[in-house]
Amino acid sequence: MGSLGSWFSQVRAVTMLNLRTLGQRRGPSAATVFGVAGVVLVFVAVLSIAEGFRATLAATGAPESVIVLRGGSDAEMMSGISRANTRLIAGGPGVLRTLQGEAASSELYVVVNLPKRSTHTDANVPLRGVQPAAFAVRPDIHLVAGRRFQWGRNEVIAGVGAAREFAGLDLGSDLRMGANVWKVVGLFSSGGSLSESEIWTDVDVLMPAYRRTMFQSVHLRLTSPAAFDRFKDAMTTDPRLDTKIVREPDYYAEQSTTLTRLITTLGVAIAVLMAVGAVFGAVLTMYSAVASRTREIATLRALGFGSGPVAVSVLTEALLLALAGGAIGGLLAYLIFNGHHTSTLNWRTFSQVAFAFKVTPRLLVAAIAVTLPMGLAGGLFPAIRAGRMPVAAALRET
Repeated sequence: MGSLGSWFSQVRAVTMLNLRTLGQRRGPSAATVFGVAGVVLVFVAVLSIAEGFRATLAATGAPESVIVLRGGSDAEMMSGISRANTRLIAGGPGVLRTLQGEAASSELYVVVNLPKRSTHTDANVPLRGVQPAAFAVRPDIHLVAGRRFQWGRNEVIAGVGAAREFAGLDLGSDLRMGANVWKVVGLFSSGGSLSESEIWTDVDVLMPAYRRTMFQSVHLRLTSPAAFDRFKDAMTTDPRLDTKIVREPDYYAEQSTTLTRLITTLGVAIAVLMAVGAVFGAVLTMYSAVASRTREIATLRALGFGSGPVAVSVLTEALLLALAGGAIGGLLAYLIFNGHHTSTLNWRTFSQVAFAFKVTPRLLVAAIAVTLPMGLAGGLFPAIRAGRMPVAAALRET
C-alpha cells in the first residue's frame, strides 16, 4: 500500500509540475486545445440537427392520437380513403366523443411551393386540409395571432415554424396556391411539433381546388391509449375497410429515422476526419513538451521518480488539454447552435420541416467523451518516450 501511495504521489507531483509550466508552452498547448474544440464544435453542430429534427417529430401526437391510412401506405402522400370509409372509421370503438361529435378529422395533404426566406429558393411546404374536429384531435394547437379560418372560405392559418421559414405566410398575406387565392388569417403554435411546419385550411375547400375526390388520412383521438388495440382490431377486421392503424407518435418517429441516420453518419465521419488532424497536433504538442523538459524529467528520474509516474503525467496532461478543448467546443456549440431555426426536407413526405437545432446535455456529454480517446492517442507515444528517456544522456543535454 505504501509503494502504491508513493507511486500516486509521484504522479500527482509530476503532473502538477507539468501543468505549472503550461504557460511556457502556450502556443502548442493552445493549438491542441482549439484543435480538439473544433472537432467537438463540428460534431455537436451536425448532430444537433438530427436531435432537433427528431425532437420535432417526437413532439407530434399523443399516445391516444391515431392516424389511419390506406393499407400498405407508409405516408399520407401515398394513401387514399373514400368519404364513406372515413365515416366508418370515425364511428369506430374507442373514438373520443365530444359535444361537437367524434374527435376524428378526415384530412388531405398536399405540397405547395413557397420561397424560403433565407435563400429565396422554392421549397415544398405542406398544406393540410382538415375538418372541424382537427382542433379536438390536436388540443395542443393554439393561435398566437389572428383567428381561425372560416369554414367554406379560401382562408388558411400557418404554423409559426412555416411562417418563420417561408415567405408569403405573414398575417394578412394573400397566397396563390392551386387555382385559388388564399388569405392568411392566423398563425398557430403546437409546442414545437411537426404541425408548426404546416398550413391548414378547410378540407372541403381544398379538395375541389386541387381536384381531389378522396381523403388521404383520418386523424383521431381515442378515449385513452388503452383503447388502441380495440380500435385497431375493429378497423383491420372490418371487410369493408383496408386500413393501416398507427399511433401518431410511432408514425412520426418512423419518419425521422432516415434523415437522423444520414445526419448522424455524416457527423461521425466528419468528426473522425477532423479528429485525426487534432490527434497529430496533440502528438506534436506533447513531443514538444517532452523535448523542452528533457533536463527536468531527467532530474526527476535522478531524484528517484519512476518512469511510470513520468509517463502517466505526460498522458494526463494530454487528456486534460483534450478535455479543455472538448469543454470549449461544447460551450461554443451550445451558444451558437442551440435553438437556431432552420428547415429541411422530410424524405417520407418530400416536404419541408421547420425545426430548431437541439444541443442536449446527452449530446454534450457524448461529444466531450469523444475527446478522451483523442487525448490518449495524442499523449501515448510522447508519454512512452518520456518514461524511457535515458537519465544520464538527458542530464548531459544542454
